[in-house]
Amino acid sequence: MLSKRVIPCLDVRNGQLTKGVKFKGNLDIGDPVKMARRYYEQGADEIVFYDITASAEKRGIFLDVVERVAMNIFIPFSVGGGISTVADMRAVLRAGAEKISVNSAAVTNPHLISEGAEAFGSQAIVVGMDVKQTAVSAQIPSGYEIVIQGGRKRMGMDAIAWAVCCEQLGAGEICVNSIDADGTKEGYELNLTRTIADSVRIPVIASGGAGSPAHMLDALTKGRASAALIASIVHYGEYSISEIKDFLSAGGCKVRPLTDAAVAP
Repeated sequence: MLSKRVIPCLDVRNGQLTKGVKFKGNLDIGDPVKMARRYYEQGADEIVFYDITASAEKRGIFLDVVERVAMNIFIPFSVGGGISTVADMRAVLRAGAEKISVNSAAVTNPHLISEGAEAFGSQAIVVGMDVKQTAVSAQIPSGYEIVIQGGRKRMGMDAIAWAVCCEQLGAGEICVNSIDADGTKEGYELNLTRTIADSVRIPVIASGGAGSPAHMLDALTKGRASAALIASIVHYGEYSISEIKDFLSAGGCKVRPLTDAAVAP
């Protein structure tokens, strides 16, 4: 069995770490560089960095912040927000990221996924999916709809069908974020996560709603996710990464051992 991954998520706005609920009411809560270093030292398996307003503002990502984070951590680092071309991907990788996360731009231009996979390898391409529950219809048979531009624009696309398409286009991973659960700390949207995980062969990352390690255990077992993204519960100091991993391990979930930085005295 492959080890499950614990991945803190840094939502960044104007260079500052920020957090909201259901993509609204964001508050700035700190320096993303310092927080990334803290999570690395606690034993995070990866770090995800999202420039959450880049797409809506039609601008490039803040590469200087990406570079400063990359200089302070020594674990895989995924970056997303405002990436709409292969040239954007290359710039992010040169700034120190190992993976590129595409979301809105991939929905409007699906070939971006295949172009990125061809240029850098599927292992470097993560497709982020922002999803809202909606009425079941012929167009959206699963009842889960793709939303882009930071939750601002509904696309009339079925999330399950889009996940299958992303795999076919060459994505190496899919990160499924439930807008309905985001920031609520009431648990992940397990049905959504499980349905997508059962529909594709590539790893699926659960995102949105973690309020406790128990929620993460559910996502990694009942939800069949390969990894769980977390934000509020670590940003506000409720749990450390090592505490989360201890809980997951005790619950029978195989996790990666702590890094040398995490276990150093």
